[in-house]
Amino acid sequence: MLIDAPVHAVDPLLLATGAALLGLLIGSFLNVVIHRLPRMLEAEWRAQCEELAGREPAPAARYDLIAPRSHCPACQTPIRFLHLLPLLGWLLARGRCAACGVEIPTRYPLVEALTALLFALAALHFGFGWTLAAAMLVTAVLVALTFIDFDTQILPDQLTVPLMWAGLAASLPAGRAPDALLGAIVGYLSLWSVYWAFKLVTGKEGMGYGDFKLLAALGAWLGWQALVPIVLIASVAGAVAGLALIARGDHARDTPIAFGPWLAIAGWLVMLWGEGLLPAFQRLLTGG
Repeated sequence: MLIDAPVHAVDPLLLATGAALLGLLIGSFLNVVIHRLPRMLEAEWRAQCEELAGREPAPAARYDLIAPRSHCPACQTPIRFLHLLPLLGWLLARGRCAACGVEIPTRYPLVEALTALLFALAALHFGFGWTLAAAMLVTAVLVALTFIDFDTQILPDQLTVPLMWAGLAASLPAGRAPDALLGAIVGYLSLWSVYWAFKLVTGKEGMGYGDFKLLAALGAWLGWQALVPIVLIASVAGAVAGLALIARGDHARDTPIAFGPWLAIAGWLVMLWGEGLLPAFQRLLTGG
């Protein structure tokens, strides 16, 4: 359970439409986060390495989530305002840069459309209220983390840690602080324990610390009761996807597969439909 907040009567179709439009806008910004945040971290790490080596980091142009303005990575031409419109801009540009004609990855409209769809589903499920706002926040961060981890196998602390603290803070007025705190602690320590057990047995690292922090964040938002179904769903989905990729020859057996996206997907499913999933998992665990 996210937060127990009043639900206000709003026409479901109108609410879902508004949520989808908001999702398009948020999805457009998430594309910036997905593309730029890993590069920002890489630049920061390089600067730290230079300092540790006793060298002065070379001056660099400003690069963050705001500047420079969006431009074509091939020809560096700034993108027109109309072509920045979520989903519609990609269609107007016919999927290509207006200046040089290079193809624009379908990832951009995909992220926007996916975020819009998830926002609309959350609106239909939760109705209008603070619970929906919380669900949208969690959804947006999970979308960003999913694509960043797919691309780089990194779950940035800049996203996972604030998500966890936000979940703990939201639990206070909802009167569920003990569940949230226990969820964060158990979420982190459970994967941390698996990590060290696997490393001691095999000498290899089975996952990253970002996975611990993501599960801790999900535990803070959804409570400790949600952790078992999240881990089980993520493990099964990740294993099936990994085996499918290996069978197709798209992935080597000894190449790590990002686990964060499957945690994010499982967490989102439990966030919406956990009230039905949790009793089923409890019966499974107790043999009832």
